[in-house]
Amino acid sequence: MLDGSVRRAANRVRVTAQLVDATTGQELWAERYDRPLRDIFALQDEIVRRIVTTLNLQLNLLELGISADNRHRDNLDAYDCYLRGLEYYSSLTKLGYFNARQMFEKAVYLDPKYAQAYKELMWNHLLGWVWQWDTDPHGLDRAFKLGQQAIALDDSLASAHTVLGVVYLFKWQYEQAVSEAERAVVLDQNSAYGYGWLSYILSLSGRPAEAIAPAEKAMRLDPRRRESYLFYEGVTYVLMGRNGDAVDPLMRCAARFPNNLGAHIWLASAYAELGREREARAAVAEVLRISPDFSIELFEQMSPVRDRALQERRLVNLRKAGLS
Repeated sequence: MLDGSVRRAANRVRVTAQLVDATTGQELWAERYDRPLRDIFALQDEIVRRIVTTLNLQLNLLELGISADNRHRDNLDAYDCYLRGLEYYSSLTKLGYFNARQMFEKAVYLDPKYAQAYKELMWNHLLGWVWQWDTDPHGLDRAFKLGQQAIALDDSLASAHTVLGVVYLFKWQYEQAVSEAERAVVLDQNSAYGYGWLSYILSLSGRPAEAIAPAEKAMRLDPRRRESYLFYEGVTYVLMGRNGDAVDPLMRCAARFPNNLGAHIWLASAYAELGREREARAAVAEVLRISPDFSIELFEQMSPVRDRALQERRLVNLRKAGLS
């Protein structure tokens, strides 16, 4: 249900609108519009357009299970770009990735103090570097600088600490990675996103036995996107040598999110280790569908798995499955 109010003071008008879950009363989205009271009909048209555009974006993101951080909404044009960037991201495609970057860059241009947009730009550069969509060899360094900007603007932004933790992981700075991820879940104890990535960081930092609990907590906090967090559980099982247990959660993640490159890579490794060559090659075909220029050599150079013996075995399995 959409409701709201209109208040007038002298020559100013304030319109508030909120989207409420009619079954629970939970507020899903809210916005405030402050405008000079001049041409009331033009003002009405502008605010209706704003509400419809923003509400449509919010509804699309909610349907995809994405929660947009809307604490900073001083510049509504920047906020609109931020929401559009999140929607492009949800496709997990190379085109969506580049479109999202344009939106986030426009958001920080319009509002240089927009911490959430800097955080998404950090994630964009990191993802492009890891998934080999972006040819910029300095993508990881750019992500790190953007993360520092986001936290300088808002040190309480839990998701920025989460993504910065992932950046530290790929810089092979494991203690800093865990520290940032743990700080994120202290700042937001209900963040399934934060607990999921904490699980991933612990796993790759050589602590997979500790990673199961945060992955399970992520699933409890966000049951609508359970398959997303099964990815972290599957990764943990691979790193514990339990490849048979890893297959089901990774398959379920890949079925729900077919463009999740990581799910297919870890699934190919697990299948190859189990001697299931046909399934391993099918998983590799999915990797190359998502990232046609994917290079095992680059992957080897950037992989942050701390246990190097285990990483070497994983690379052997991926080559066996057909990656080159």
